[in-house]
Amino acid sequence: MRKQYFYSLGVVLCLLTLLISCKNDESFTNKLFISTGKIERIINKPSNVTAEYTLKVAMANLESQPVTVGLNADPSKVSAYTEIYKEQAEVLPATYYHISNTTAEISPGSVESAPVTVTFDQINTLDREKVFVLPISLSKGSLDILASQQTVFYVVKGGALIDVVADMEDNYLHIDQWKTAAPVNNLEQLTLEALIRVRNFDRMISTVMGIENQFLIRLGDANFPPNQIQVATSAGNMPGADAALKGLPANKWIHVAVTFNNQTRKIRIYVDGKLQSEGNSNLSRVSFGVNGSNGFYIGRSYADDRFLAGEFAECRIWNIERSAEEIAANPYEVSPTSEGLVAYWKCNEGVGSVVKDYTANGNDLTAKKAIKWNAVSLPAK
Repeated sequence: MRKQYFYSLGVVLCLLTLLISCKNDESFTNKLFISTGKIERIINKPSNVTAEYTLKVAMANLESQPVTVGLNADPSKVSAYTEIYKEQAEVLPATYYHISNTTAEISPGSVESAPVTVTFDQINTLDREKVFVLPISLSKGSLDILASQQTVFYVVKGGALIDVVADMEDNYLHIDQWKTAAPVNNLEQLTLEALIRVRNFDRMISTVMGIENQFLIRLGDANFPPNQIQVATSAGNMPGADAALKGLPANKWIHVAVTFNNQTRKIRIYVDGKLQSEGNSNLSRVSFGVNGSNGFYIGRSYADDRFLAGEFAECRIWNIERSAEEIAANPYEVSPTSEGLVAYWKCNEGVGSVVKDYTANGNDLTAKKAIKWNAVSLPAK
């Protein structure tokens, strides 16, 4: 009797296992699926003109014959994206992408296909207020297709131009030995730019960038408002004190730019793209590529206690005098290959104590101590 009981129980278990296997055939049948992820996000911002991704198809088990499967843009799946990710979207127009091959093949002895390249172009001309989706789906394969991994979504949407910044309170950035000094030396014209947010102005001098006694952007001075921009040069300082009209606010992102042109003998200060001050100068040329402790700093001048109590982003040196319109057009980002741009420190690394020069000149900055990196979202909507 006991043997019959166990025999009956064993049969039942086998039948249950068989039933489960039949219902869950995706786990036991060799099926094709996209192996490189279900979603790829592409940020629509001015510097993102092109993007390139690879797509691969895979299967669980080896086959003795080549396995092929079609893959094509699948606009019908945009509604599925909206349902899954709770985000309204439009299909990405065909003029913005190219799929290198509409067939993927898995060779015998392999379980994954050669990569198919999906290339995107002119991303930055799309409306940043909209979400665009390119679904690519598998179809007509030698084997069945795993429905849950049949489609990959390429999503193009506007995002923050700046999402992390360097907090330089009680810290500074410096170059002890310039890798490529010539582009920043003997400048007859120049533009310095920085995006800053200052927490407080509780010291006499807070430093933005430059070289002490040569050409320096700072806030404050003796008998000068601590929240007003001053340009200190070897030929004198400007402008005069006028905090009522020219003082910067605390805890607000401000774009600061200073230009110089030895032909016009003018130094001009711009705040958020608008001319704030201008004055005459007897300077002839300016050099920033000075090695050693008396050279170029961001967040320091003369002494360590002249730091800026706040955050930095988008610090730049140009060998041209930029116009007010050019300065106002791109406070959050420029192309590293822009004409006249000779140093570009985005201050967006997020880790470490080295800040990269995004131009080809390679003049990276090093902090006095570990940098505190703060998450932001700029420009704020």
